[in-house]
Amino acid sequence: MSFTSYTSKPSAGRREWIALGVLLLPCLLVSMDVSVLYFAVPFLTAELDPSSVQQLWILDVYGFVLAGLLITMGALGDRIGRRRLLLSGALLFGLASALAAYAPSAEMLIAARALLGVGGATLMPSTLALIRNLFHDAKQRGTAVAAWSAAVMGGIAIGPVLSGALLEHFWWGSVFLINAPAMVLLLVCGPLLLPEFKNPAAGRFDLPGSLLSLLAMLPAVYGVKEIARDGFAALPAAAVVFGLLAAAAFVHRQRTARHPMLDLELLRHRGFSVSVLMNLLATFAVVGCAVFFTQYLQTVKGMSPMEAALWNLVPTLAVGGMAAVATGLARRMDRAYVIALGFAVAAGGFVWLSWLEPGSALWYVLVASSVYASGLVMVMSLGNELAIGAAPPERAGSASALLEAGTELGGALGMAILGSIGSAVYRGHMDDVLPGGLPAPAADAARETLAGAAAVAGELPGRAGRALLAAAREAFTDGLQTVVLGAAGVMLCAAVLAVALLRGLRTTGGEEPGAVDAPGPAAAPVPSAPEAVS
Repeated sequence: MSFTSYTSKPSAGRREWIALGVLLLPCLLVSMDVSVLYFAVPFLTAELDPSSVQQLWILDVYGFVLAGLLITMGALGDRIGRRRLLLSGALLFGLASALAAYAPSAEMLIAARALLGVGGATLMPSTLALIRNLFHDAKQRGTAVAAWSAAVMGGIAIGPVLSGALLEHFWWGSVFLINAPAMVLLLVCGPLLLPEFKNPAAGRFDLPGSLLSLLAMLPAVYGVKEIARDGFAALPAAAVVFGLLAAAAFVHRQRTARHPMLDLELLRHRGFSVSVLMNLLATFAVVGCAVFFTQYLQTVKGMSPMEAALWNLVPTLAVGGMAAVATGLARRMDRAYVIALGFAVAAGGFVWLSWLEPGSALWYVLVASSVYASGLVMVMSLGNELAIGAAPPERAGSASALLEAGTELGGALGMAILGSIGSAVYRGHMDDVLPGGLPAPAADAARETLAGAAAVAGELPGRAGRALLAAAREAFTDGLQTVVLGAAGVMLCAAVLAVALLRGLRTTGGEEPGAVDAPGPAAAPVPSAPEAVS
């Protein structure tokens, strides 16, 4: 397969840019649904009375199914048509949203959230793949992918705020029902504005490969998230091992199948494989640190969930134009250096946060968060654009799915590794400051989480309670400092890798200006391990 033989294509016009606006709707909503339940849990718990296990599944099943089906849906879109898959997914997403909004029981809500994950898995690869078909000019495609990246990141940030605003005026189901009008708009405008595209040479759908991809991603993501939440245990560890074995079997299947669902040749192309790695590392840092910042604002600074969510929007709004800045810089200099600059800026923001203290001013947190977010927006927008530009149009669906699967894996690993580091530091410090005479359950609760320590402190008399809470906040902040220093180290390593692996990677200048030259002898392909499949 050649990555350099493309024919000349016209620039996109008004129709294509309007179509992009339509495509951004599902991106925004699918990413919002990852975080939209944060404030709704107490309300739906009061009405549906789920068990603790059911509550966890209500929160997590959406992400599990979404991650598990990304590669399958990307390959399916290449075969049956990306617009058809997108519209089918929009219909399913809208119906599942209505089902979730009016779910009469916890079991029904879990099923509806699973269906939302299926719909989300059809929408995300299709939107990015259709951008590849709509925008053939590299400059225009870079702008379009930057807008796509901003919509995805913005949705995650907006989700809690929108949830809080809706719950002040409506019942908990409104956080799901908000999806329906947007899906109706997509179903109406999609057939009029979006082109259909499928790969005529894709062959039959690889059902065994699809099952193997599901068996690889679902257990691996489940295991990593469980280890991040509850620490090492036999069942999550076994799930991760099973997922890796299934991933190895999936890779073998793709190498030997007559009509594979995933073109492994993509991973031999450094423009694509390195972009997947860069996105994975960026997501590793941002997701691994995000949970600590949320807790810092709420439990250390004493903000309400809604207030914390609103302040969390500040970095998102502050970096809104950084994707366009990165795209503009990449037109004037080697994009390897622009990506490395993004990682270096992110590292600087994380180092800045390593001096954070419980009493630090709010502006200090917000400015430092804006700095690291600016760098990561630069990295992810250029990484997405480079990966999609490197993939031939007929493989854009499976390429988009693999890119997003890597992103899912990066987030899960960030939660597991950075989360475990921060928790270990917190527990180590708390062991030294817990007052004697505390009952064992109270001591365990205070040792495990800052929220637990705050609850225990509230039960203690005056000075003792205040001393425990102050010590817990100090211990948590120490853990946060360690986490951001770890993230900074990863970012600096990523900056070096970006220069070493992407330097000199040329794009063809005119005919399909985003197509990337295949690597020559001096540019060895990056090895791809089964673990790269989330």
